[in-house]
Amino acid sequence: MIINHAIRQYYSFVTVRECAHVLGPSPNERFPVTNIPLFAVLLALTAALLHAVWNAMLRAGGDRFSAIVVMSAASSLAALPWALIVGVPVAAAWPMLLISAVLHVGYNLALVWAYRHGELGQVYPLARGAAPLLVTLSAAIFVGEHLPTAALLGICLVSVGILGLAGAKTGRAALVPAFVTSLFIAGYTVTDGLGARASVDPTGYAAWLFVLDGLPMLLIHRVQRGRFLPPILTRETAKAAAGGVVSLLAYGLVIVAVAVAPMGAVSALRETSVLVAALLGRFFLGERLTGRRLAGCSLVAIGAVCLGFAA
Repeated sequence: MIINHAIRQYYSFVTVRECAHVLGPSPNERFPVTNIPLFAVLLALTAALLHAVWNAMLRAGGDRFSAIVVMSAASSLAALPWALIVGVPVAAAWPMLLISAVLHVGYNLALVWAYRHGELGQVYPLARGAAPLLVTLSAAIFVGEHLPTAALLGICLVSVGILGLAGAKTGRAALVPAFVTSLFIAGYTVTDGLGARASVDPTGYAAWLFVLDGLPMLLIHRVQRGRFLPPILTRETAKAAAGGVVSLLAYGLVIVAVAVAPMGAVSALRETSVLVAALLGRFFLGERLTGRRLAGCSLVAIGAVCLGFAA
């Protein structure tokens, strides 16, 4: 109820601004950049923790391709009841919804590609850490969300942190797929920001997005492995299914947040999860947490926070 009330207030404000301009509002007036609401901050930080958890689940699995297919199928099934309850999104949201579904499939495949070549502590910061920079620039270009001085500072910190991680000797082959993954992240974040705002009900938009995301992954698994799903009654499949539910909750929170807050801010706050991922990799996956890697992760996280609170 609180979230829905805040969303209605946001769109009421947008409507008043639009009606006040006969010649039509600029993108910055249509999606005004304001301080991110406290509840949106809490949503994004909660999503950061959940994102790191489900990525650790994926990295820990032996067959990561099958694992992410199971995750997609589980999140689709979990989202289906709510999608049926809220009904079909409005027509204005469907172009973004379909584009985002395609981008999410690309993201899933790129993420598997990256984790085949690198550790969680390196792949996760590279893929997630570059996203705030790309989202902020994309939102500035396509939506008109401005880029203040503090955001430039955040961008510099993120870039330095990524360069520090890229200089590590381990997992060098993961750099390209990790960056490709970050491009998909930026693409679907901006697309879903626009889609959530157009839909008015971001929870319904999120539910239908996850429903649409599952089928293509099943078809790709069928082509690659000759079956839609791996053996179901296994520990790995159960763990992957749990990760799918976690991913649903994580990104669902993000979509609700970008409906009422600047996209770059939400993306940046979410990417503070790089530190969580580094700790999970150290204590649960046996990955080394060198001083250089920790410093790089810290700079990415600090830069992401600067970007978030600059919006």
